[in-house]
Amino acid sequence: MRAVLWDLDGTLADSRDFHWRAWHETMRGAGVEISEAQFAAGFGQRNDAILTAWLGAAATPARIREIGDAKEARYRQYIEREGIVPLPGAAAWVRRLHAAGWRQAIASSAPRQNVEVMHRVLGFAGAIDTLVGAEDVARGKPEPDVFLTAASRLGALPSHSVVVEDADAGIEAARRAGMRCIGVGRTECAGADLSVLSLADLPDDAFDQLIA
Repeated sequence: MRAVLWDLDGTLADSRDFHWRAWHETMRGAGVEISEAQFAAGFGQRNDAILTAWLGAAATPARIREIGDAKEARYRQYIEREGIVPLPGAAAWVRRLHAAGWRQAIASSAPRQNVEVMHRVLGFAGAIDTLVGAEDVARGKPEPDVFLTAASRLGALPSHSVVVEDADAGIEAARRAGMRCIGVGRTECAGADLSVLSLADLPDDAFDQLIA
């Protein structure tokens, strides 16, 4: 069994602006101003880690849950209302791998409701076999939990699984999981077995060669 484990934000779709708007407005409503630099530093991490850094001593579990839930609800409203499209090459590769018999998962640090909404809006139903979100694992990236959980659900060994990631924390999580990794968004992603600026730039045999 061969598997591809896709990161979501920044890999399959560019949702960065939606997240920035949702965080900025939600934090302002909570009486906290954040800069885009602060947002960028935490992008791709779980909400508990992000809000602990931003709120400091005020980051109680209840406060984290309250603010995080409000931000994610606002984010999903943006996605539903404005729509989102796959990044170049993403949809073609998802369809191609599905046709070739690869099992596929979205393995994300995002809340599961976000993953479900984006999966539906992006039009990947039928090609993606399972979804793994923040609530499905105890530890977020760079720990390997999300990828190990996804591979297990697909019935694939780590040695037969390829991770596709855009973030350093996700690439490190793939390494710790014992999986091969494709880094997207840069010509050189430290720790990735293969790096490309865009999924559209991947060689036709990229996934086959990594597993071979």
